[in-house]
Amino acid sequence: MLAIYASKPDESRGRLVDEGRSAHRSCFQRDRDRIIHSTAFRRLKHKTQVFVEHEGDHFRTRLTHSIEVAQVARTIAGALGLNSELTEAVALAHDLGHTPFGHTGEEALDECMQPYGGFDHNAQAIRIVTALEQHYAAFDGLNLTWETLEGIAKHNGPVTGDIPYALAEANAAFDLELGSYASAEAQVAALADDIAYNNHDLDDGLRAGLFAVEDILHLPIVGRCFAEVDAKYPGLEGERRRHEALRRVFGLMVEDVLAESAARLAASKAGSAQDIRELGRPVVQFSAGLWAELKQIRAFLFEHMYRHEAVKRMRVETAQVVRALFAAFMAEPSHLPKGWRADGELAQARMISDYIAGMTDRFALQLHKQI
Repeated sequence: MLAIYASKPDESRGRLVDEGRSAHRSCFQRDRDRIIHSTAFRRLKHKTQVFVEHEGDHFRTRLTHSIEVAQVARTIAGALGLNSELTEAVALAHDLGHTPFGHTGEEALDECMQPYGGFDHNAQAIRIVTALEQHYAAFDGLNLTWETLEGIAKHNGPVTGDIPYALAEANAAFDLELGSYASAEAQVAALADDIAYNNHDLDDGLRAGLFAVEDILHLPIVGRCFAEVDAKYPGLEGERRRHEALRRVFGLMVEDVLAESAARLAASKAGSAQDIRELGRPVVQFSAGLWAELKQIRAFLFEHMYRHEAVKRMRVETAQVVRALFAAFMAEPSHLPKGWRADGELAQARMISDYIAGMTDRFALQLHKQI
């Protein structure tokens, strides 16, 4: 049973290329399935989340992160009466546009692309699902529904100001109404992303030895959860203790989003999915109190994880790889496969950007060494 403000398959604005309906799957289920079967989704298994893919088997990659986000998003959407299939599709696709080496790679590629329109991973995700995936006979991309495309483009909020060229091109073909908020389902996907990385970055940082449990007991939420575990399971072994505490951190974030968002949705008086878009404010949010506590956790992670000397050293090395590859391809296009060469400097630069953005960590390192 879907809430009145949920996105309903039979009310979808459809696809750019009409395909008719499936006898067995809703349009949003088909979107989700196409994303899962895309080559871009498979490549996420060898792309950095925080640690470069080869640094350890148990650290999150973009693929495992996306799966965790989708799981959280489905749970929240179901509890709020939203369309879990659309929510899951947006969650699974939200990181498709990421470069190798995570945000470091994105920053380096954006720097290289400044004379040619820059680079943005959200816009690149739209470019992938509308153009770069080329498997179907009748169209380029995945021919996703308007609602899924809108969610990928706007899950973090309205897109205003200078619109990245990759997004502008898709928007010109299929107006995504970039100035408004996205559906409640897309907003759930965005908050699920926050929940997943806040939790798993603590776990990965502890696993990597960048900080110890004792270093995080002062943090809000985290300290309370460890104290609860210690009271219930005195003397619990280290890894189990960590897992029990962090699953409680996870649960507290989900419960907070559910309570806050249910109240906001009720107060909105929205009678349709379109009403949600036109509210001019988000309806899926953390409470002000929990958000303030999460900011303290994020500040700790920035200082002790993302800016840790070991992570910074790898960031310097991987940024140099991206810059060197871009420069080599621009100087000598023969390094590129035949299908990745274009006429004119602007077209060639943007094609190189697509090529580098699609690389996995290991392929980028291998190709850099080879060249």
